[in-house]
Amino acid sequence: MCVNISSSKNVHDLTLLKRGPNQDRTKAKADELQRLHMANIGRLAEEGKLVLAGPFLTDGELRGIYIFDVETIEQAKQLTATDPAIQAGSLVMELVPWYGSAALMEVNAIHNTLAKTLM
Repeated sequence: MCVNISSSKNVHDLTLLKRGPNQDRTKAKADELQRLHMANIGRLAEEGKLVLAGPFLTDGELRGIYIFDVETIEQAKQLTATDPAIQAGSLVMELVPWYGSAALMEVNAIHNTLAKTLM
């Protein structure tokens, strides 16, 4: 049996965040850029467009991922472009379609529930 995953609601847009060319900034400026980056992630999650985000725990070229719930790669590209770290050249993006579990759409609700109980 063949499944046409391109029309499935389980197809998301995966953005690989990679180390960008502009790494030369003071610690204070880097800290502020990270604060803005995290605020942008929070905004996109609250809007329901960003399903999952997180850093890789190594110091390599790959820095983190975003998984978006949007219809097209172009929409994911536009959302990724709102990231201050992308705008500053600290990160660059590579976008690819990705097939994942339908349960992925519940991650933000589960996260918010857990965050409230842990506070």
